[in-house]
Amino acid sequence: MPLLRFDLYKAGREDKSRVKQLLDLSYEVMRETFGAPEGDRYQIVSYHEPEDFIMADTGLGFTRTNQFISLSVRTRPRTTEQKENFYRELVARIHSDLGIDPQDVMINLVSNTDEDWSFGLGKAQFLTGDL
Repeated sequence: MPLLRFDLYKAGREDKSRVKQLLDLSYEVMRETFGAPEGDRYQIVSYHEPEDFIMADTGLGFTRTNQFISLSVRTRPRTTEQKENFYRELVARIHSDLGIDPQDVMINLVSNTDEDWSFGLGKAQFLTGDL
């Protein structure tokens, strides 16, 4: 049920297999760290021109490149341990599998509750017991 939204520079759009690999590995890490069930996969990718995608380092001294990934995750509440494991494992896998520098990965996690989700039919499936 977590909804993962990836914002990337357009420069990376040409390599579709690399983007697919990013989506696949983030799905795997999300399932491992959040305990999400098989098939619970909701991912959106948006691409941006450099002038439309300015991601500074908040004074941390990071060097950002055109491989930068901004990931926003909307999910039911998770423990601090689950969140930290997700951040650490995902960035490690992105680095090892895709060769993207950990400085180029920013993750934002937003928690919401069961009443905040409708998967279709105008129903809140977590509340109705359908899920």
